[in-house]
Amino acid sequence: MPLVRISVPAGKGEAFVKSVSEGVHDAMVATIDIPQADRFQVITEHAAGRLVIDPTYMDIERSEDAVIIQITMRSGRTVAKKRALYRAIADNLVARAGLRKEDIMIVLTENELIDWSFGNGEAQYVPE
Repeated sequence: MPLVRISVPAGKGEAFVKSVSEGVHDAMVATIDIPQADRFQVITEHAAGRLVIDPTYMDIERSEDAVIIQITMRSGRTVAKKRALYRAIADNLVARAGLRKEDIMIVLTENELIDWSFGNGEAQYVPE
């Protein structure tokens, strides 16, 4: 049930966007037990100057190709699973989209089951 927001620089092309999308999803399936069919992503392309990423924060050299991946998900995964997720996303995006590991920023936000409604104005995960 994660909701994933992926911000990429504009002009990278459909193949790049698809590679990033699939790479992130496949990493979640492999590392944090997400079902294959559980895919909710918002992918946004940003014109120059609209995706502001510090080029040297934490002594990591980032290029103009840097992307931001925000994952909102239910709380409860271990530190080991989260670290495995970060590694798998980075490995996938290097192999599939040609990104550098330095250009991949990932932010996880956790919440509880009551914080999700998949439609009909209901909290499907929390019984009445």
